[in-house]
Amino acid sequence: MKTLFYLCAMAILFATACTTDKTRSYIPGTYVNSAGGEYSVANDTLVIEPAESNNFTIQRKTSFNVITDGKKGKRQHETEQWSAIYDEGTKTLTETRKGKLITFYPETGTLKVGKREYKKIN
Repeated sequence: MKTLFYLCAMAILFATACTTDKTRSYIPGTYVNSAGGEYSVANDTLVIEPAESNNFTIQRKTSFNVITDGKKGKRQHETEQWSAIYDEGTKTLTETRKGKLITFYPETGTLKVGKREYKKIN
């Protein structure tokens, strides 16, 4: 009887472990990106936090310098608040206002918003 109990308990634990959504648990955190070109240099930070149900809040902080005639201008800062919904099937977030798709890559510690890649720092 004990053996049957332990086998059932192990089967339940195994089934629970297999259904854990590793991507969803990876999502909360801070992600950074740097980009530059002929006309500007910028640094982005995304802070993603879980809300209720399949909802997440994202704070995007951007700092950038406009380059005019080869010279960097004054550092400028912008902040945006996003809301996003997690899709358990595709394991992605969709930002609700503009429909941006956010894809996660836990194995490399990154995410992508469109083609822009961010590195997770915590």
